[in-house]
Amino acid sequence: MKLRLNKYLSMCGVASRRKADDLIASGGVKVNGVVEKELGRTIDPERDRVEVGGLTVAPETHRYLVLNKPRLYVTAIGEGQDDKKTIDELIPDVPERVYPVGRLDYDVEGLLILTNDGELANKILHPRYELLKVYRAVVRGDVPESVARSMMQGTELEDGPARPDSVKITERRKGFTTFEIAFHEGRNHLVKRFFEAFGHRIWRLKRIAVGPVELGGLRLGKWRNMRERELGALMEAAGRKK
Repeated sequence: MKLRLNKYLSMCGVASRRKADDLIASGGVKVNGVVEKELGRTIDPERDRVEVGGLTVAPETHRYLVLNKPRLYVTAIGEGQDDKKTIDELIPDVPERVYPVGRLDYDVEGLLILTNDGELANKILHPRYELLKVYRAVVRGDVPESVARSMMQGTELEDGPARPDSVKITERRKGFTTFEIAFHEGRNHLVKRFFEAFGHRIWRLKRIAVGPVELGGLRLGKWRNMRERELGALMEAAGRKK
């Protein structure tokens, strides 16, 4: 079966299709020992040998993990972060090289998807597919319902307007108010900045869902394989056939 070279490189976990095109154009890929710079080149994986950086590449077995990231962990794999703990310390028993899809701030906990499927990861992050990210945000004080209604109207932030897809108060307890809020975009510190625009600084923030994938009862600091139905629903939501 013939495949475009950039798709094959993506299947091998080398890079996304777009970045694979850049790699090909720069002369970083060889096919059967010859540098290949033609972006539309197709190859036969059963007959052709593809090399990147002098090493033969082959399709990886894709893994799709759901991790419940604790607070005070950096969303990074294989990177030095001074004395801070990184999420790769939570998945020492995963043999494949998986990477986080997006990130959570150092002081934010909750759902992270990790995978070596670069094509799907790029689709999850692309704003075109408008995958909802759902958060549980806890603020101090007894916040009235009128604030949640005002939030639904949106507000202007320094980098443009922001309006949640949904927001509701789910609990008031011991001087704290808990919100559940969802956005389909992923700007830096969006949820924190949005609450601060309404005069409320978040005390605790947790992501509980990305599209159809939910954290559920997964314990803090633990991971699980994505369920078959979740993966199918996620691929469908991201515009990709399984």
